[in-house]
Amino acid sequence: MDAFLRQFREQEQKLTVERREKTQCPYCSMQCTMYLHKKHSPYSSRYQVSPNREDPVVQGRLCVKGMQAHVHALDRNRLKSPLLRRNGKLEPVSWEEAMDWFRRKVTDTQRQAGRDAVAVYGGGSLTNEEAYLLGKFARIGLGTCYIDYNGRFCMSSAATAANQAFGVDRGMTAPLSDIPRAGCIIVAGANIAECQPTMMPYLRRAKANGAVLIVIDPRKTPTAKLADIHLAVRPGGDVALVNGILKVIVEEGYTDEAFLRNHTTGGEALMDYLQSVSIGEAARESGVPAEEIIRTARAYGEAETGWVLTARGVEQHATGVQNVRNFINLILLTGKIGGVGSGYGAVTGQGNGQGGREHGQKADQLPGYRRIDEPEHRRAVAEVWGVKESDLPGSGVSAFEMFSLALERAIRGMVILSSNPLVSSPDVGFVEKALKQLDFLVVIDLFLSETAEMADLVLPGSSYLEDEGTMTNLEGRVTLRRAVKKLPGTAKPDWVILGEMARVLGKGKYFSYSSPEKIFDELRCASRGGIADYSGISYGRIEEEGGVFWPCSRKDTPGEARLFTDRRFFHSDGRARLTPVPHVSLPEPTNDEYPLVLTTGRLMPHYLSGAQTRRTPDLNGKAPEPFLYMHPDRAKRCGLENGQEAHIVSRRGEMVLRVKLTSGIREDTVFGPMHWGGEQCINRLTLPELDPDSRMPSFKACAVRVTPVKVKGIPKISSMQGERSG
Repeated sequence: MDAFLRQFREQEQKLTVERREKTQCPYCSMQCTMYLHKKHSPYSSRYQVSPNREDPVVQGRLCVKGMQAHVHALDRNRLKSPLLRRNGKLEPVSWEEAMDWFRRKVTDTQRQAGRDAVAVYGGGSLTNEEAYLLGKFARIGLGTCYIDYNGRFCMSSAATAANQAFGVDRGMTAPLSDIPRAGCIIVAGANIAECQPTMMPYLRRAKANGAVLIVIDPRKTPTAKLADIHLAVRPGGDVALVNGILKVIVEEGYTDEAFLRNHTTGGEALMDYLQSVSIGEAARESGVPAEEIIRTARAYGEAETGWVLTARGVEQHATGVQNVRNFINLILLTGKIGGVGSGYGAVTGQGNGQGGREHGQKADQLPGYRRIDEPEHRRAVAEVWGVKESDLPGSGVSAFEMFSLALERAIRGMVILSSNPLVSSPDVGFVEKALKQLDFLVVIDLFLSETAEMADLVLPGSSYLEDEGTMTNLEGRVTLRRAVKKLPGTAKPDWVILGEMARVLGKGKYFSYSSPEKIFDELRCASRGGIADYSGISYGRIEEEGGVFWPCSRKDTPGEARLFTDRRFFHSDGRARLTPVPHVSLPEPTNDEYPLVLTTGRLMPHYLSGAQTRRTPDLNGKAPEPFLYMHPDRAKRCGLENGQEAHIVSRRGEMVLRVKLTSGIREDTVFGPMHWGGEQCINRLTLPELDPDSRMPSFKACAVRVTPVKVKGIPKISSMQGERSG
């Protein structure tokens, strides 16, 4: 037997062919490149990945998710054919039957209830080409005003704040390579060590160069453990904290008067407001001691160069825009922007969270970051698309508001591409009710996610290994990811599916693309002259230069890696905007019935709703279930021990999770990860209160009570998986 096995292995080795293809991680906004290795013989196929040491951003680093990123794409449970609901069950059908059903549903619904009765819901992990195409499909293919995407739950507050302050939203105002040259770095509400691990070397290099690292977070995260100063802010206390820092900056003379005078407006109003701020009040409202506020202000004020990085902990609030505006006030008051080693960065969460919000997935937006309510912007895009400006619909509503309209029956049908709102939305019980009200739901995805299980039609889409196109990383660097694998079964690239859906609706002539590059060529034209101008970027340039920064309006000039070097901002007068930001109490304060603040976030092994990472054994094994993280002293007062089941209740829902005790969290705060669905979905509890400007929900702060689970007497928690009739 041993001789036979040895002979078999020798034969297999002779027949094995190894192929190496360059690809790009589908997860976070670092967009690390890597190589996929396939060893194929007549007997087996084996895959593994290795880092790309020539990657200009991460120089050969990958995190645990990147090393396992190929696993879900090869999963045997990938959708391989369309599924249509019949007699309550999803059954395989041909593409012809699926498209005929889709045509009839859309046509009948729009005939009865109008064009806007059908909505589109996109995702922040789509390629730029598909994000662009989805916006065009909504406005030309369906003719509906209702389109939005899950980036509304991710980057919208930072995007709105940056547009208000700078006149432009590009995640980072300078490349990552500038960070090690900063004298002080403030990281606010960002757990970079777990969410963007390959970004951490930039912070470590900055510290090695003498930078002071300040982390603002209610938890002592792995990122906060690296900090010189950790400010354990109370959830919702960011504005008060920054107002205290600004007070010290002004009183101790750290402002850049020449910069304020020559390059900003609104400074006098902000200075007047800060006279009313007291450090003691800022400390009480933020939960950060006054001496730490003063220490932070001096560290940032005294540094010649500085960065401020914000993420979801600051942004996912009903005051998210104002939270970010106040951090931008700090940057502008000290003039730390536009020069080497200084800037602002919104640490983008999703793989293409930056590009996904630039080219038309948002309700009020057209390609190139143009506004859909601006006649000149509408005309420019309509000309590229070959339609009349009057044929374009107007602005719709934000992602969560679309579910409200579905519950009201103003929206009757919905197409969801590459998103799982039944896990990622706030108050998912409400979202489930809304989805059940629809006359039809179409989902394009890789798997039967929690949302796809509710659909009437599920179409098998493409993974990152099969899907070609450009992505824009957190710096604003446009990269190119080639397809390196065939699709399983009869699955199709997402851009092809959108084209076929448009064709059966009689709009095929507007979607006759032969490749993603052809779509990108049209995107370049549609973005020309817009804020996010990609017109000078091409596939060839991206491959030759290792990525191209936007804005880039000419083929023969480089993109702008560092914005505002001439100290001119994107507003018509060239000036940045400062504004007073008063502290506002949480929309759902704690009380005797709900005494704790629940905040949510990510864990290192998982990504977003977990639809991919929960199907990756090595990753899921590192975090197979969610826990509720509590301070030991608080847990003791609640009668809870480590590992014990806790009953968590908010005004919207309830759930049971086991408790994990940690001294690295505020006593008045509990934390739950967001990567699980069904009865383990933390968004059963979260608050859908929306920011008035960005329409961002308040994921990061809601009032809850936590008690031990009793053997008897605990209300049964109903399943999130609802049956739908065919």
